[in-house]
Amino acid sequence: MSSNATATAAGTVPVVLFTVKGEPTTTFTAAPPLNRPYTVVFDGFCKVCNRLVKLLRKWDRTQQLEIVASQQPGVQARFPWIPARAYTESVQLIAANGRTWQGAAAIEQILDVLPKGKFISWVFSIPFVRPLAEKFYRWFARNRYMLGCGDHCQSRPLDVKFDEGER
Repeated sequence: MSSNATATAAGTVPVVLFTVKGEPTTTFTAAPPLNRPYTVVFDGFCKVCNRLVKLLRKWDRTQQLEIVASQQPGVQARFPWIPARAYTESVQLIAANGRTWQGAAAIEQILDVLPKGKFISWVFSIPFVRPLAEKFYRWFARNRYMLGCGDHCQSRPLDVKFDEGER
């Protein structure tokens, strides 16, 4: 078994970091907690997620949310009960008391917290909306990198060799 297969079998998720002229396109530095009532942990590599985070910051006029990228150093240590894979699968919302929501449930709770969000969050009280929202969220999360890219990210075969011995 190769080292790549071992890492995948152990439950890690491979991540591709893009570089421009040898420099990473996105860097994440550790920041101290802001001691806000809620912490939103999102995928900092996702362009769509970053656009939505800008909207959240604009709506969060009462400073209820601390918003951090899951790639930021110290996130895993700060929330050890959340498995590392969960950060790649969905947004996480953590209350100050440790209560945690993920996926569509996190979106619903975020909307409830934000003053402008209450105009939207009522929709979750309609029967069958929560399960449909969760299904839609899971589809979105699986496809977020294709949705957020421009023309340069169109699906195409990769010219990558994983083992120097293979030809």
